[in-house]
Amino acid sequence: MNVSIHNTLTRRKDELIPSEGAFRMYCCGPTVYGPAHIGNFRTFIVQDALRRTLECAGLKVKHVRNITDVDDKTIRESRKLGVSLKEFTKKWEDKFHEDCAKLNMLPPTIEPRATEHIAEQLDMVSKLVGNGHAYVSSDGSVYFKISSCPTYGKLAGLDRDNMATQATNSAGEANNADEYERENVSDFALWKGRKPEDGDNFWRSPWGEGRPGWHIECSAMSRKYLGDSFDLHGGGIDLCFPHHENEIAQSECATGAVPYVKYWFHSAHLMVEGQKMSKSLGNLYTLDDLVAKGYTPAQIRYALLSGHYRQQLNFTFKGLDDAKSALSKMRKAASSALERANISVAEFKKMIKPGAEFSGTIFEGAWNAMCDDFNVPRALGEIFGALPKLSGEKSDISAFGSLLYALGIDVFAGAEDSAEEVPVPDEIMDIARKRWEAKKAKDFASADKLRNEALEKGWIILDKKDGFSVSPKKA
Repeated sequence: MNVSIHNTLTRRKDELIPSEGAFRMYCCGPTVYGPAHIGNFRTFIVQDALRRTLECAGLKVKHVRNITDVDDKTIRESRKLGVSLKEFTKKWEDKFHEDCAKLNMLPPTIEPRATEHIAEQLDMVSKLVGNGHAYVSSDGSVYFKISSCPTYGKLAGLDRDNMATQATNSAGEANNADEYERENVSDFALWKGRKPEDGDNFWRSPWGEGRPGWHIECSAMSRKYLGDSFDLHGGGIDLCFPHHENEIAQSECATGAVPYVKYWFHSAHLMVEGQKMSKSLGNLYTLDDLVAKGYTPAQIRYALLSGHYRQQLNFTFKGLDDAKSALSKMRKAASSALERANISVAEFKKMIKPGAEFSGTIFEGAWNAMCDDFNVPRALGEIFGALPKLSGEKSDISAFGSLLYALGIDVFAGAEDSAEEVPVPDEIMDIARKRWEAKKAKDFASADKLRNEALEKGWIILDKKDGFSVSPKKA
């Protein structure tokens, strides 16, 4: 059965069929100027699960995800700290990879860095200048001429008749920023002439010293590794315009290949406890922040994946507690079935891979949901509906293993911790979190009081290296 998704370009549900050989997909990766937050990881985890699902559908996937290691933010922050751009971005790139591994994300087939593909970006910009789709400004910057591209706006659904295309912004200046407001439809920078604030972060070009604009890197790197035209491009919905719109325009105008991409896969925004994520609200959580509050990466992955990719997900601590309970139920059902089938946990983990036959198994409905617009919430509902029927039948166990692979869920992660098997009441988790916050604030009197309060209610809070655990007090 083929996997289908809502294609942003066609505005309909399309089956994902590879053009040739392997299914070629490109996903916009992180800008490495700080730790990725859960909003970033929601998108990356959804993309990871889609790739896994395609593999379970029998496709070989070539997955390219870039690293943006040069832009306004990376240059600004590295110079602020007085370190080289490479040293600064390497630190945050390593942290990103560490978090990806904890969240059980598959490494991409290829992970190119923008700074290592300057030649490819210069080549594409030169083509656009040569064919009249770009022009050079007085400061050595190069801009894409939107008016030269009659199909500009087709991805985001912009109305060209009412689109106020402009070569300068409202201040009368050329739009030289890597990112700009959705409402600002203007010619955008392909190459940025060197400025004092760039320091020594520049490269030579036919138009003088400078550096690439943000949009051109994805076009150049996807072209190198996937060709002029490829199958699927993914990213958060916030990238649809202008980033992905600009990618289409510059790619199709440089190569003449139409379409640049057949399927566009966009994930909706993440809210936290009903509010938009922001530093000012203190809800811009990283993986480390949530682990420190007593949750495991497996629980965090489950919570981030539990909503439909096209619907805004409201990430809550109750949702994390529900994820903990759900994983426990899955683990118990799997353990019981494995015991009946005389299969060890180690043997079962080898069955968590693509290749199972779903037809005729109790998990056929769950697999059909995964294939139908990648409907993970419905798939999870089907899984829990089937779990009571999971016995020692090896075909069902194998199908369950492949579904877990598609979701990237390890139900036995942390199973050695007996506390994982006992659901912790919301009231106790709230006390534990407040105690952790008090301890971080060095309010040890309040921390001790909260620990004793939990103890009186029958629960022990234990400190770990980077967080805490909660377990029932033994009689």
